[in-house]
Amino acid sequence: MTATTLAGAEAGLTQGPGAARSPQAIFAAARDREGSLSQLLMTFISTGLLFMVFPGTFLGVWNLLQISGRESVASVSGTWIEAHGHAQIFGWVGTFILGIGFYSIPKLRGGAASYFRAAWICWVMWTVGVALRWLANVYMWAWRALLPVSALLELIAFVIFFLQVAQHRPGRGTKSRFEPWIVVVASASVGLLLTLLTNLAGCVYVAIRGVSPAFPHVFDQRYLALAAWGFLVPFVWGFSAKWMTVFLGLRPFRPRVLLAAVALNLCGIVLTVAGYTAAGACFFPVSTSLAVVALRMFEPAVNPAKVRGVHPSFPWFVRMAYGWLLVAASLGWAAVRWDSSGGIWGASRHALTVGFVAVMILSVGQRILPAFAGMRLLWSSRLMFAGLGLLTLGCTLRVCCEVIAYQGYGSWAWSVLPVSALSELGGLTLFAVNILGTFILEPSHAHKESVVFAMPAKLS
Repeated sequence: MTATTLAGAEAGLTQGPGAARSPQAIFAAARDREGSLSQLLMTFISTGLLFMVFPGTFLGVWNLLQISGRESVASVSGTWIEAHGHAQIFGWVGTFILGIGFYSIPKLRGGAASYFRAAWICWVMWTVGVALRWLANVYMWAWRALLPVSALLELIAFVIFFLQVAQHRPGRGTKSRFEPWIVVVASASVGLLLTLLTNLAGCVYVAIRGVSPAFPHVFDQRYLALAAWGFLVPFVWGFSAKWMTVFLGLRPFRPRVLLAAVALNLCGIVLTVAGYTAAGACFFPVSTSLAVVALRMFEPAVNPAKVRGVHPSFPWFVRMAYGWLLVAASLGWAAVRWDSSGGIWGASRHALTVGFVAVMILSVGQRILPAFAGMRLLWSSRLMFAGLGLLTLGCTLRVCCEVIAYQGYGSWAWSVLPVSALSELGGLTLFAVNILGTFILEPSHAHKESVVFAMPAKLS
């Protein structure tokens, strides 16, 4: 871990009246700001973990147990299924993204009291919004009022975050144009904004005209496509472009190919949302293949992988996640042609959200979050491997058996689905335990540094 330059520290910490300060005062202020940022990050991450395990995964397991026991997806309320999905996408992944974003922005531009105030307000509004949505869907208490309120709170929280991000400009001595990976992440941010706007529109509609909190089926299918391919997938592509060259020891990624993948992915989203699902589904396998080529994900490494402090299987799981994305895109294409019961569609979404997104979070998250949270070490690399192993096993069983059971190819597959759910619950629980154990039990080493840390330096 290396320190940023003294000039960089002075530029970020000596603004306004009384800017002339001693190096000792600058270093002390830098440490204080780093501590405040780490505390902010750990609060966001801990909140995301709570949504992941309880409202998200536990409810998802319960839903699948009910479906498997009765051998029918219609046996579970659509509102409960949507409550599970919302808690996972926004309560877990969304909270993680906001927390990491707020932590990273001051590394690119100066921090201030107003910045932290905005971040904490965002956390409160986002957390309350996601919690209200879960309560409205599960308990159906005052849901006609709570649904629009929850969606509006989430949207306002993201706007607060977005306004902070929008103030960033490349610093002096850097290129005036944004790097390609930032363009990809920016496109994902726009995708998240559109997803939240669509969510608000859907909540207002069902609050006025619906008979339950569940979205209409056709609307929900297009909304899920927007959330998955417009928000989740580009975010992972962008941060993969930023980190995987170093983490996996790969050659530099191919920027033009990655931007072409994003463009094709956008075409697929537009067609799908417009109602041309069959045409849109053809774009996703192509865009995914281009992204894999652009990131050199399956090419041989030219440098040793950065596995210090994590389990040596880390590079293998990252590559496997991209394999799951290819499976998800292919199953989506197949679902348009052969799905008769929702099984292939469900398997496609599960391969994307769990096989791709969740495996990437469990892999990369345990690589970067300890460093971000005050330069800690991961509590247990063995727990990391066990969690990823259980999650992968559960996802494999779920994707395979969901197609077999729902499509009526074999009744035996219904009895395997609960095993897949419990395996995934075990894997995600171990991840939560490992991260919380890192935050609580591992000492912070930030005080040993002479000045603030740059994010790229931490990850190298």
